Amino acid sequence: MPLRVALIQPSLPKYRVPVFRELANRPGIDLHVYYGTVPGLPNAQPDGFAATPARTRILKIPFGGAEIHSPPPGVISRNTCDVAVFGWNLRFLNVPPTLVKARLLRIPTVVWGHGYSKHERPIKRKLRIAMVRLADTAVLYNYTVADELVRAGLPRQRVFVAQNTVDQTPIQAARERWLADPARLDDFRRRHNLTSGPNLLFVSRLTGHNGTDKLIEAAALLRPRHPGLRVIIVGDGVERPDLERLIKARNLQDCATLTGAIYNEDDLAPWFLTSHAFVYPENIGLSLIHAQSYGLPAITSDRIEAQNPEIEALVPEDNGLLYRHGSIPDLAAVIERLWTDQALRTRLSESAAVNARHRYTVPRMVDGLEAAIRMAAMRYSHVRGHLVNA
Repeated sequence: MPLRVALIQPSLPKYRVPVFRELANRPGIDLHVYYGTVPGLPNAQPDGFAATPARTRILKIPFGGAEIHSPPPGVISRNTCDVAVFGWNLRFLNVPPTLVKARLLRIPTVVWGHGYSKHERPIKRKLRIAMVRLADTAVLYNYTVADELVRAGLPRQRVFVAQNTVDQTPIQAARERWLADPARLDDFRRRHNLTSGPNLLFVSRLTGHNGTDKLIEAAALLRPRHPGLRVIIVGDGVERPDLERLIKARNLQDCATLTGAIYNEDDLAPWFLTSHAFVYPENIGLSLIHAQSYGLPAITSDRIEAQNPEIEALVPEDNGLLYRHGSIPDLAAVIERLWTDQALRTRLSESAAVNARHRYTVPRMVDGLEAAIRMAAMRYSHVRGHLVNA
């Protein structure tokens, strides 16, 4: 008899679909995803797994927003659910009382999330630890935070890691299509004036959190010494008008391109394949794995605690480089070093590709999530039979 897993999430973004499909295809797992709605983040269509929309309520509270995600009545019940997986975030007000309810009903539970905040305060840290203690197991996005949880007193056997990643299948397919047609890629390079270099790429939403303005300022410092320099900014958002004004103020109109948002992988691939560095000044996340998938070395800030969990995929001097946080001259110097040292760029590129394609894969991510689910189930005798019979 398969293990019935109810996975309650705030939304169903496109990049999560391959993860849930992989989990649903694991032997002995009967997965049902219940997903809410996050403003500004469209939900994808379920593909390869059962899914049901859940009601979402957004609440205004004194120190930020909060959310309540309510799956249909009866989901957290021993008649319908053997293990429940929840998003681990203090903003999700429904999670703590539902964890208590599940414990009273002897339903195994898993919390899954970052496990930290970039602006962590002692009281938030205590609340976060209290929440995880209500669950049977916890799943983190990286090993650094998992180790911190263990040091905080959570038993090692209850802490798991599912390193966040993107699906390699469409990325590698698009990459191979373009590389199989060199004339097409050369034509793209000529049409977009990318024949000299260095070509610096940024791909993400344009918000003040990502420090895209620092890339433009660094480019202004580099341009006099490297007239072939090009800056390609792929994405859209509230920061775009400010970036356009900054480009004009620094007289970079002829070398900086704002493409707007591009979502189709085949349209994104040539920008990655014709660039020399992926420069994401601050707050880097899944875009790092995306760049590494194309063998593109990344440059970002050395303030690791201000980055997203995916920063663990960047190993300085092995597959990417760090600059001194907040220093635009140092960012420019690191970019210049990567551009002028061909051997360094080749070594970082090769290592980045291996890292993304072999270590940061969807199956490996799901291995961690599945292990947490099965360990949670093992803690309750009435559920262990599912594992034996799966």
